Amino acid sequence: MIETKRLILRPWCEEDATALYKYASDERVSEMALWPCHTSVEMSRTVIRDFFIPNPHTFAMVLKTTDEPIGCIGLVPDGDEHHPLLPNEREVGYWVGYPYWDNGLTSEALKALIAFCKDTIGLESLLITTDSRNMASQRVAEKCGFEFLEDYTMDNTDGKAYRLQLKH
Repeated sequence: MIETKRLILRPWCEEDATALYKYASDERVSEMALWPCHTSVEMSRTVIRDFFIPNPHTFAMVLKTTDEPIGCIGLVPDGDEHHPLLPNEREVGYWVGYPYWDNGLTSEALKALIAFCKDTIGLESLLITTDSRNMASQRVAEKCGFEFLEDYTMDNTDGKAYRLQLKH
């Protein structure tokens, strides 16, 4: 568990399926995050069970004031990266529900994850990839110190890659 001023980053559990569906069924969120829009609570439960729980560094972004998961942040599972990695580097992925866009919550979560990756996991660098149209995710990356690396294309989708060196 990782705590910030407004959030708790904790592992997902199947009981979070309704909250996940609430935000992951919004096409504005899924389109920018490049994953399928959730069509049922059961689909969200399956994603939690099959994708989130097996990955120990995938966290629910839980709003302290409501105790509700409102987004997700974590390390992309090995082999699912969108861009080549350096040695001892991992790709970070994140999204937050539409009602919470432009509130600084994702940047707050990312700063905490960066510290965790540096101090607890001992990574040397982190990579973030975004859809080239996702200006908000690019601003989050830049606000947290990531530097633009390059434009790239994967699966016919144009993207932008950013890197943060953790150890100099």
